[in-house]
Amino acid sequence: MFGADKGGVDANDTRMNGKKLKIGIVQARFNASVTDALALACKAELIALGVAEKDIDHITVPGALEVPVALQAMAEKANYDALVALGCIIRGETYHFELVANESGAAVTRVALDYQLPIANAILTTEDMPQAVARQEEKGRDAARVAVEMANLLESL
Repeated sequence: MFGADKGGVDANDTRMNGKKLKIGIVQARFNASVTDALALACKAELIALGVAEKDIDHITVPGALEVPVALQAMAEKANYDALVALGCIIRGETYHFELVANESGAAVTRVALDYQLPIANAILTTEDMPQAVARQEEKGRDAARVAVEMANLLESL
């Protein structure tokens, strides 16, 4: 939920240290103004968390339905500590919104479970463009924090 109490982790917590991590980002180009802002915020936060810029791989795909297959290809390379899914699906006048939102979300989760690899899902699903714009930077930063925290958590288990 936008503006929700997310139960933050202290900045000094070792789970938030990205120094030794390699992160892959898959960005859908559809609604590019929003997804570009998501990507910028995500990359900036990854760097702020200590992930080296050279250890961030960023690719783009046409839309949200193409994100999971690119995530799967990256997961198969087995050299990422976490992945990030970025996209923006805005409700229209047809059932297409539900199809894209549900299928892309389920597929991202399936890739994460199949490869036991954390994937921060920041594919926005909003009613309109103003809602998407209001969330783009916060959700981009959130995705970076989730990727780093979950990569470190899984490494420690």
